[in-house]
Amino acid sequence: MRPNIITEAGIPTRLNQWWSSIPFITSGVVLICGAIYLLCLLVGYDSYDEICFLPSAVASQFQVYRFYTSVLFHGSLLHVLFNMLALVPLGTELERIMGSVRLLFLMFLLATTNAILHLTIAFLVAYNPLYPVAYLVNECSIGFSGVIFSMIVIETSLSGVQSRSVFGLFNVPAKWYAWILLVLFQFLASNVSLLGHLCGILSGFAYTYGLFNYLLPGPSFYSKIEGLSALSVCVRRPGFILCTGGTTYGQLPTYSNTSAAPSALINGNFLRNISSWMPNRQISTVQEGEDPRFPGRARTLDSAGAEPAAREASANLHARLLDNTTPSEPLTNSQHTVANTVRADATVTPDQVDTFDEELKKLVGMGFEKTQAEVALAAADGDPNVAIEILMSQEG
Repeated sequence: MRPNIITEAGIPTRLNQWWSSIPFITSGVVLICGAIYLLCLLVGYDSYDEICFLPSAVASQFQVYRFYTSVLFHGSLLHVLFNMLALVPLGTELERIMGSVRLLFLMFLLATTNAILHLTIAFLVAYNPLYPVAYLVNECSIGFSGVIFSMIVIETSLSGVQSRSVFGLFNVPAKWYAWILLVLFQFLASNVSLLGHLCGILSGFAYTYGLFNYLLPGPSFYSKIEGLSALSVCVRRPGFILCTGGTTYGQLPTYSNTSAAPSALINGNFLRNISSWMPNRQISTVQEGEDPRFPGRARTLDSAGAEPAAREASANLHARLLDNTTPSEPLTNSQHTVANTVRADATVTPDQVDTFDEELKKLVGMGFEKTQAEVALAAADGDPNVAIEILMSQEG
């Protein structure tokens, strides 16, 4: 009797399929963090006080490099494994929404703002006249989970879910999810940096509130980066997702399409309403008629995993944002290049960018909010009439 086809796929095959479903930047961060840890293990490097985030060293010696080295280094095998397994679903979901270049910029922005907040709060608490806590400026922190906590907050605001499951044990309101994780890790794990995780949550909220808007480049910036000849090899990679020109924090209108094929890691129903502030691992139910929008030994920064949420998307936007189309037959090299180009709108000419900006100005002149007008115009492929319909449906 022929065995079940599911049992024929061995562990290596399943792992290969899982890995191939992870987008370019997310898989790149996993590889870099894993390689750094293995290299440190092989050479016996354990002087984390030289590369960790140490507020006193940053302030006294202006060692800004610690902002980023502290994010890439990890203190143990479990530390790096836990953080990377938490990053994969979060990073995959956000990269499919934002695009690879935009997610890379987001990670850089979050690492920077987390470090600045950490530095500021540490010195304010350490030198306040009422109850000084001096050890915070000498606390050495490493790990990617500060950025992961920020991504949890951002992903929750995109998912629009109302509750999250904590380790599959119980559900909590989505708006409290990140805070509950913060408290749980302080009780369940030793040698965890409370301030590092807290700053990650605060940066995530600042981003979703739009406080970083002035730091975010426009669509043309990402198009220019993706058009650089030096990056052409990366752009042609199967997992590279081009940016759509939309905002990463506002309300992006999408429309129902049941024919969309689900991706290997994220369900095809994706991105419903972006209403709550914090991550939730459960899938929210969409009611018909709803307006579909989503508007030394270092102290380790552990973090929690995340599962993608569900949402319906239009065929056009689904292909560009989620890249969920799975070909039934292997593509040749030439076919793959064409498919990748069509999938992500690889060619953006200066004239198209100018036209987009002109139509955007017209929509703003009509009284629409700039961020929402920009996203609506991107979702409408530059058609101002369709963009107006989208904006009107949002207001309705």
